[in-house]
Amino acid sequence: MITIHHLNDSRSQRILWLLEELGLDYEIVGYERDATTRLAPPELNAIHPLGKSPVLTDGDLLIHESGAITEYLIRQYGNGKLAPAMDTAEFVNYQEWMHYAEGSAMLPLLLRLYTARLGDAAEPLMPRIDSETINHFSFMNDQMAGKDFFVGSELTGADIMMSFPLEAAKARGALDLLPNLKSFVDRMQARPAYLSALKKGGSYSYGPTVN
Repeated sequence: MITIHHLNDSRSQRILWLLEELGLDYEIVGYERDATTRLAPPELNAIHPLGKSPVLTDGDLLIHESGAITEYLIRQYGNGKLAPAMDTAEFVNYQEWMHYAEGSAMLPLLLRLYTARLGDAAEPLMPRIDSETINHFSFMNDQMAGKDFFVGSELTGADIMMSFPLEAAKARGALDLLPNLKSFVDRMQARPAYLSALKKGGSYSYGPTVN
């Protein structure tokens, strides 16, 4: 049985979505953030030394890191779905976006999150953070012009990986002037598998409300 250790309002929500897209049976072990600190509970340290989510187990195999989990599930259970063929140029583009999601796309968001706690002390950093935010989000918006997906004409793991930084940005109003990215998030959040994952995963501040 596949088990996903899932923390609310975290990257693990997109792994639930991926599992739903693949139609796999899985078990959720849920964890709640501390209401004051917003940190993960110490119980997650018993699963992995970093105390982070997602962590996936499949038999004796334990995997952390969203990108590694996504690649494993698609390779192991995708049967040709959710990734381009490896001998194509699209696969290179797919790998770029898979890594970009947790690298360049997340960096300005994390910098803004942490410096917001510094008050006036963050002021010297803000011009650079603003510059990098505009640089990366304008790039992503331009890349999505006239496209439904980041790679090719069908959903791939790259879209699932890219969903989290873009959902987090949208929740803060950062996509209001980036219509291609806003439309992408809206399309992904309307997918039946996404909505099914949302019902199973519990509270998720970055997604739509589901009954």
